[in-house]
Amino acid sequence: MENPPRVNILGVGISTINMDIALEVIEGWIAHRESHYVCVTPVHSVMECQRDPELRRIYHASGMTTPDGMPLVWLSRLRGYHYVDRVYGPDLMLALCQRSIELGYRHFFYGGAEGVPEQLATNLQRRFPGLVIAGTYSPPFRPLTPEEDDQAVQMINEASPDVVWVGLGSPKQERWMAAHISRVKAPVLIGVGAAFDFLTGRKKQAPRWMQRNGLEWLFRLLTEPRRLWRRYLVNNPLFVLLVLAQALELRRYPLK
Repeated sequence: MENPPRVNILGVGISTINMDIALEVIEGWIAHRESHYVCVTPVHSVMECQRDPELRRIYHASGMTTPDGMPLVWLSRLRGYHYVDRVYGPDLMLALCQRSIELGYRHFFYGGAEGVPEQLATNLQRRFPGLVIAGTYSPPFRPLTPEEDDQAVQMINEASPDVVWVGLGSPKQERWMAAHISRVKAPVLIGVGAAFDFLTGRKKQAPRWMQRNGLEWLFRLLTEPRRLWRRYLVNNPLFVLLVLAQALELRRYPLK
């Protein structure tokens, strides 16, 4: 199927999808060996794009920019796309792994601290017997040298994955995917942020009721206040003001 239409939220095109549509699109890319990357996008990422035009272009060039945050879902529904639902990184990973048992997709995990991608692979294979893990790699936190980067790309390509899960944190993972989409032969690159830590138990996920009611930010703020206070206590109110300005046509946000 064609890539879904997008809703313009502060100049970031959010794909009008739900989990079933996201899986169908990804499966189509794999079947046709089309190269695309997926940006899993909360409000924080939309706000990062306000400060960084190049990052906004990276999101615009993605195959899908998923609504990973209930405010983005609600805004999409207000624009008439009533079927839109949250496509959350950890849930997308679990859903695609489950489909992979029947379809035989090969997965590569790139990112996370030392030992984390290996633990993630173990956890997922235990949960989904028969899941094919093509490889794992935890890059150093410093920038890779050109030689190291070439070696990492070669490692991924020799493993022949269908899906490369990128857990470098945002916006680093989006920049990595955009820079490597033409070099990595896997059809699909998906940036999933903290999913590596959530699905290995290194970090706790918000209860499902908080996720569904747009309160995950509060849970994460309470668990990591020093690291996240600015993201939520500054960005969230500013996001609301900018969305109101866009809705009232006081400010225009072109998609580019």
